[in-house]
Formats: sequence, structure tokens, C-alpha cells
Amino acid sequence: MLTMTFLPGLLLAGSPALSETLTLSPQSVTEWKPVYAEVETRDQVPARARIGGTITTLDVTEGDLVKAGQRVALIEDTKLQFQIEGIDAQLTAYASQLEKAQDDLARGQSLSERGVISTSSLQALQTNVNVLEGQITALQADRQVIARQIEEGEVLAPEDGMVIDVPVSRGAVIMGGENVATIAAGNAYLRLGVSERYADNLKQGDDIEIYEIGGTRLGKLAKIYPLIESGRVEADVEVEGLDASFIGRRVQVRLPVGSHEALLVPVTALSQEGGLDFVTVETHGHASERVVVPGNTLHLEDGDYVEILSGLSAGDVVVTSHE
Repeated sequence: MLTMTFLPGLLLAGSPALSETLTLSPQSVTEWKPVYAEVETRDQVPARARIGGTITTLDVTEGDLVKAGQRVALIEDTKLQFQIEGIDAQLTAYASQLEKAQDDLARGQSLSERGVISTSSLQALQTNVNVLEGQITALQADRQVIARQIEEGEVLAPEDGMVIDVPVSRGAVIMGGENVATIAAGNAYLRLGVSERYADNLKQGDDIEIYEIGGTRLGKLAKIYPLIESGRVEADVEVEGLDASFIGRRVQVRLPVGSHEALLVPVTALSQEGGLDFVTVETHGHASERVVVPGNTLHLEDGDYVEILSGLSAGDVVVTSHE
């Protein structure tokens, strides 16, 4: 009676029938490193101005979805329109001169047939017509170039995607080649950075745990960049159905950075009393409780397990449930 009084919890009264047991053996446990990753897109393409001028129309703002070839802004340069008007005036003048030269050539041909003027005079009239026609053709080509420059005042989206930045405003004066809008195109992925001491533990194709509201899901480590900057390694994680509503949004992930041997018991094998954690162990047909120090909880395919840091040894038979 005294023995039973001084050993409460160490020897179970009556040795109840044991229904399920587990013989402990070391198992390889993956070590995870929590880091933050940012949502990125495959391409961030600038829609640039092809001519200089004033932005008269701005058709998009941040967050808009655009299609390739869609106009995002209109740039106008009034000097180009003045040049068009000047060329049109010259064409009108040359057209009048050409009409007169053609009339002179027709009269000259008639006089030449009657022997009134010489062949050289007729050739001079023909040359005058040819020169005027050439000048008109050159002016028409110049007009097409300027008209094309006016058309290039339309800034077009280079790819399908979402507008993430518009660094200009309506009425601003910009130069050719300046960025009017930045478009995020392509599939979304996660870009993360981790300390270089974990670089050798990262393997392409590793599963990556991604924390989201309501739970976690897995992604694949798709690419590891060989360039180390400021002591950090960058890597890309492919995630199916990743929300790309906010580019640059930070997401918490866990990376596999190593492994170690551990003793695992089912969560159901643990009990708590007086602030201590106990595990029931079977020894020679008797069950006794041992104080243990639990570690992290692991979610495996057949259930949840707890890593035991101390209190148990390999070969111990743990009682996981009772009848």
C-alpha cells in the first residue's frame, strides 16, 4: 500500500489491456527554415514612348488589365503637325508647277513634230517635268515618315497583363524611350532569398510549404540562382493558382534545409498532468508513464506525430491507445 502511495502515475493500477503499441526507432526528419517570399511575375515589361511630346491621353491606371497592342497613352507633338502642313503646302505648289510643265512639254512635242523647236529644247522640257515629279515623290515620302511618327504617338501594351505602375500623368512632357506604364505579364511565382549557408541544402524540385489563410499548401522549388548577393541566395518557387492580385506581396514559406534523426510518437500517445508531458511505455507486460520533453509536431501521411527530445530511447514500446 505504501508503495502504491509513493509512486502515483509511475505504475498503472491493474495493468490494463494494451490495444496498440509502437516500437520506437530513429526516423529521418526534415528541418525547415521559415522565410518570406514575394509574389512576382515572369515579365515586367515597360510600355515606352516612341516619340517625344506631351501626353494628351492616359488610358490606363494601376491595376488595369490590358491586351497586347492595346493603347495605354497618346503622345502628341505639335511640331509634327506643322511639318505635315508645310509639306502639304509644298506639294500643292509643286503640283501646280508640274501641271504647267506637263502643258509646256505637250506643246513642245507638238512644235517638235512640225520642226519648230530643236530636240534639245524638247529634252529640257521633259527634264523639267521629271525633276518636278521627283521632288513631289520625295516630299510625299517625307510626309509618310512624319505621319508615321504621329501614329507612333500611341503607346501600346507590349504583352497581355496587368498594369502595376504608371510613373507619368496626363499633360506631362516626355522624351522618346521613357517608360509610360509597366505591365506585369506571364504566370505568377514566388521569389525568395535565404542565407548562403543553406545554399548546399537547397535542391531543385524540393517541396516548399506555403502558409496561407486557412492552411498551407505545397509548391515546387523551380530554380536556384547561382549568383550570391549580400550573402543571400535567390530562388523561384512555382505555385499552382497563385494569387497575383498584388505583385510584391510577401508570403511566408518553409524551406527544407537539412534533416536529422528523431524519435516520433503519435500525438494521441501524449498526456499532460501538472504541467508535464507523459508517454505510456510497455515494459515486460506492464505499462508505466515516463516524463518526456516534446518537440515539434509533424504532419505525416498516417497522422500527426510529435518529436520526443528526451525521455525515450530507441527500442522503447510506446502505448498509443488503451482498450
